[in-house]
This record gives sequence, structure tokens and C-alpha cells, in this order.
Amino acid sequence: MQVSVEKTSELSRKMTVIIPEDVVQGKVNERLKTLAREVKIDGFRPGKVPQNVVKKMYGTRVREEITGDLIQTNYFKALQDNDLRPAGAPQIEPVQADEGFHFTATFEVYPEVSLDAIDSAAITKPVSVVEASDVDAMIEKLKEQRKIWEASEQDAQEGDRVTIKFSGVCEGENFTDGTVEDFQVEIGSNRMIPGFEDQVKGLSVGATKTFEITFPEDYGNEKLAGKTAEFAIEVLKIESSVLPEIDAEFIKAYGIESGDEQEFRADVQTNMQRELDQALKSRLKNAVMDALYASVPVTLPAVLIDQEIESLMKPYYESAKKRNMDVNDVKPANADFEDQAKRRVALGLILAEIIQKNEIKTDAKQVRAVIDEMAASYEDPEQVISWYYGDKQRLAEVEQLVLEDATVEWVLGKVKVTDENVAFNDVMDTAA
Repeated sequence: MQVSVEKTSELSRKMTVIIPEDVVQGKVNERLKTLAREVKIDGFRPGKVPQNVVKKMYGTRVREEITGDLIQTNYFKALQDNDLRPAGAPQIEPVQADEGFHFTATFEVYPEVSLDAIDSAAITKPVSVVEASDVDAMIEKLKEQRKIWEASEQDAQEGDRVTIKFSGVCEGENFTDGTVEDFQVEIGSNRMIPGFEDQVKGLSVGATKTFEITFPEDYGNEKLAGKTAEFAIEVLKIESSVLPEIDAEFIKAYGIESGDEQEFRADVQTNMQRELDQALKSRLKNAVMDALYASVPVTLPAVLIDQEIESLMKPYYESAKKRNMDVNDVKPANADFEDQAKRRVALGLILAEIIQKNEIKTDAKQVRAVIDEMAASYEDPEQVISWYYGDKQRLAEVEQLVLEDATVEWVLGKVKVTDENVAFNDVMDTAA
């Protein structure tokens, strides 16, 4: 076997592999001899078919099989002998010539990644704590979740739940299939199109009103997006919310059997701290990834970008299949994913280089600690732990997470880190 490699661009390679004709013919003859002992041909006893007859009938097919096998084995051997790491599947073109058989393989190789620039990178590390006022605000949210509704005789105001019936017309066409009955609108929730809840405010039970509203340009229904519609409503019922008291019954509903308020506040704070720690960790990890992407230059193989775009498209293909739609009607253009795909490919290559160069490995104790932490927020942590250890793929995902965390820690030891105090709500709003 003779191998030559041509560099056609920074990452593209064209490899030519020549296999002598006597090697090809020798393997063809071996295969034909085997066939001669096995095939059944009219007029000949089994195992007595002449070689020339077998060659005439099966020679072309056998040669194609042999050359296919030779391409497979010699391609990988040629890569190994020439220290080449293809970034994707090759384009192979077999060529039959008088002097023998050869094939060309065109492919991209993985780039060289230099980590020298990491030492000069800098990141901002968010720092935050759970204040007593944050706990107070969270308890108010918990009370809001358990609020009850009571009939009100006052005009509808902010925070009230108003039951209406309504109809809508746009460009002379009713788009609500007649009148919608017993529809509930919570004023101030911003669940309706902008301006609708404001039109309900101030009305009393039995009141009717007709008004116009323009739908947002990005509204989900293309027939209504950006257009003005006329609504006719009638108020059927007005209810005001009543928040529960923080008593033993309320506290027990959140798993504190003692009903003690201080124990309840401590439990709320512990859960908030756990969520805050996760959010801070996620923000720090994103900051590290941003720094790596910005500071480490990498030439990206086009084949890996295409593969990543295809991966990002997968949910759209699945959605189209479930809805029995043509995927072209639901998927965005490839260009919409190109920047995201480039970032993911680049970071994958950079992280792989850091892990390989620094021999970063996962530790069973670290993996167990992460699983314990994830399970802690569930009612039955042991069941969650068993769930992870009961499936190799799920466990592998956690191991990969631990490996990434270890890599982030390595990077933090190299870059300049500046702390930045951030309010609890600002951290959590970003994480949401």
C-alpha cells in the first residue's frame, strides 16, 4: 500500500491510497475458490464447478466486494500510519487503473488548539446571598399560590379575577367561533394581548363594552398578527383574591409537620440558597465558556458545524413528525443556527483539549456528591439516586457534568477572576 496526503486547505486533506493489483487479484482469487466450493450451478456437481466458470459468473461482483473491503481496512490503516484525525466521514472515490487499484479520500481533520491565551483571559464572578427580605418575598409568593377567590361587588380592579363572555371580529370575520363563554381574566397577569386587561378594569357585573385592540406583530396566529380587532365583552362575575394566613395549617402544607414558623422560614431559606447556588454556578460556568470562546482561537471544521446544526434542528423534525407537517414549514433556516453551532463546536474542541492536555478525570465520589445534591430537593432522595444509578446513560450524563465542572475549576485557576455582588432576584431572574 502506498499513501500520499495532499493539504488542500488549512483543515482539508486529500489522501490517495494505491493498492497493488497483485494484492487485489490475490484476494479475488481466494474468494472465487471459496465460491467454487459453495455455489450450485446446473450441470456441475457441488464443489466441482470450474474456476473460469465461477469467475465469469461472479468475478465482477467479487472484485467489487474485495475492493470495498480493501478501502475499509486500508483507509483506517493509512489514517493511523499518517497520524491523521478526521473530523467527519470522508468522501471516497475508488479508481480502477491498469497499474492497480487506488482510491482517494477527502476529509477535514481536527484543528490544533492552543491554550496559551487562557492565562490572559478575565471573567466576572457573580456573588450573592439570600437576605431576610428575599425570604419574606418568597413567602409572599407562596401565599399567592394558595390564594382563594371571593365574589366582589366592587368594580373590577388590579388583581381581580373577572369572568366574562366575549367575541372578536377582525376584518369582518369572527375569529372566536361565535361567543366565548365563562372566560376568566386576571387583571394584571398580562396573559391576554396587551391592552385587553386594561379594558376590563373598572367594569361592574353585568356591564358590556366594545373596544378595539391591535394584535402584536409577532402574535402566534398569522391571520391576526399586527391587525386591529373589535372585541365585545360582558362581565359575568368579579372576584377578589384573599391570601391565606401563615398559620400551622399553611406551614404543614409545605412539609413542615411541626407547623413552626421559624422552622418554615429556615426551610424556605435553605431551598432558596440551594437554588441560588445552582444559579450562581450556572452563571459562572457561562462566564467561563464566554471567556474561552472569546480568547481561544479555533479553526472549525465545516463538517462539525453542519452536524451541530443538524442536531439543533432535531426538535423541529420531531415536532413536524408529531404534527404530521412538512418539516420545511416549521424549521428555521440553517443560518439561524450557525452562530450557536459554531460556539458549541468551538467550545467542545477547546474543552476536549483542556481535558486531554491536563488529564482531567471524573471521580466516583464527586459524581455521587452531585447526584446527592440533585436529589436533595426531592421528597424521596433515595429514589432519585437509584434512578440515576439504575441507568448507564443517565449516570454518564452526570459524569460528563462533573467532568465539565472540573474543567471549569481548572480554567478558574488560570484566568483573572473579579467578584461582583448581585442581588438574589437579579440572579434568579437571569436563571429563569
